[in-house]
Amino acid sequence: MRSFYHFILTYRGKKKPTDQSRLAEFVFYDDGFPKYSTDYNEISNYLEWNSPFTNALQVFDELWDVYRMKEQ
Repeated sequence: MRSFYHFILTYRGKKKPTDQSRLAEFVFYDDGFPKYSTDYNEISNYLEWNSPFTNALQVFDELWDVYRMKEQ
């Protein structure tokens, strides 16, 4: 299973930014993000302390569901 970081990078580079692409850009440029993690709690806790925008955790939860479906 690839890490969540590698999954979310597929949302980078959108011509018209979405919340998903904004989160992907944040994760890409954040040196502290747990890049090799596949653990929901580890990533969720990190984003709770380092949330880049108001609804980032909601966006993360939505993307996590997609990630789990695609990676199973």
